[in-house]
Amino acid sequence: MKKIRIIHLINSFEFGGAEAMLCNLLLRTDRDRFEPSVVALIDDLTMAVPILKSGIPLKTMGMKPGVPDPRGVLRLARHLRRERPAIVQTWMDHSNLIGGLAATLVPGARVVWGVHHSNHVAGLTKRSTLLTVNACAVLSHRVPARVILCSEHSRKLYAERGFAARKLKVIPNGFDTELFHPDSEARSSIRRELGIDANAKLIGLVARHDPLKDHANFLRAAAKLIETHPEIHFLLCGANVNEQNSQLMDLVRELRIDSRCHLLGPRRDVPRLYAAMDLNSSSSISEAFPLAVGEAMACGVPCVATDVGDSALMIGDTGRVVPPSDSVALARGWAELLALTPESRAHLGTAARARVRELFDLSAVTRRYEEVYQELAKV
Repeated sequence: MKKIRIIHLINSFEFGGAEAMLCNLLLRTDRDRFEPSVVALIDDLTMAVPILKSGIPLKTMGMKPGVPDPRGVLRLARHLRRERPAIVQTWMDHSNLIGGLAATLVPGARVVWGVHHSNHVAGLTKRSTLLTVNACAVLSHRVPARVILCSEHSRKLYAERGFAARKLKVIPNGFDTELFHPDSEARSSIRRELGIDANAKLIGLVARHDPLKDHANFLRAAAKLIETHPEIHFLLCGANVNEQNSQLMDLVRELRIDSRCHLLGPRRDVPRLYAAMDLNSSSSISEAFPLAVGEAMACGVPCVATDVGDSALMIGDTGRVVPPSDSVALARGWAELLALTPESRAHLGTAARARVRELFDLSAVTRRYEEVYQELAKV
């Protein structure tokens, strides 16, 4: 049987949810039926090492962030015409626009757009991004054969923006429950690393420093919780989440919680960090389908998350969902779960992992992508 040639196009491979999902999808693609390759518009390949090691071809277009580059678009068009893929799968708004237009020059290629955003927050979203999304809304009626969104919330918002509703299909992010799993040793080893008591309660936030992640909300909630739980500790990790970040550290000192907050920066042992937590948190003001919530749940850790994107759908009754930008509500959500017995919290964690395995298993999600490609290649 002839393999279906697919080119995946993404902005770059910096740290992010869409980048992680693409890596996971590529590593699990059925190579007997599909022949995948990858194009990154920008040369940042931070998260691409597993793809390179797998032998999947990866090419960059040398574009610069935020800089229009017609030459890069022409290079992309030439590459697509040379490779003649059956499917061009693009990931995120800018790649959807650039890749969708370039793919129209490839005879027979079917275009699949990927959406990994939800609401574009006023004042925080670049004007170029808003213009890109508006252009994609118009082109969605002609260019892509399908638009795959990672959340129901995104589908609703993009339909309201004028995207072709009949082409919108939700495939949630998937989670590797073999990589993200409970680890009884992690609890003691991480506490030793942090220099805190072996029985100390630990609440975590795994997120890059970005206004949409609202670290300030998390830290203000931490200060409120410490008033009633003075023994609590908080673990924060992610890109630029360290003591060199003056914006974060100034707030930590202002709130007088520096002895209780541990800012670890980017880590390569994130599954171990999740497994060491008593609770995981998401304090974002905007999400589509937050990986940090699903990853922690897969590790058997109950989550308290703001009610943005599909967070409530993900958590179900295994944790708490609170309003965004409300530090009092976030602290209250933590306090409610900490008030449970250890056995009851463990039961929630077990239920959280079971929910991920039932609804968001990575292998099942990969098959759903492959079904779309198979269907389009036959048309």
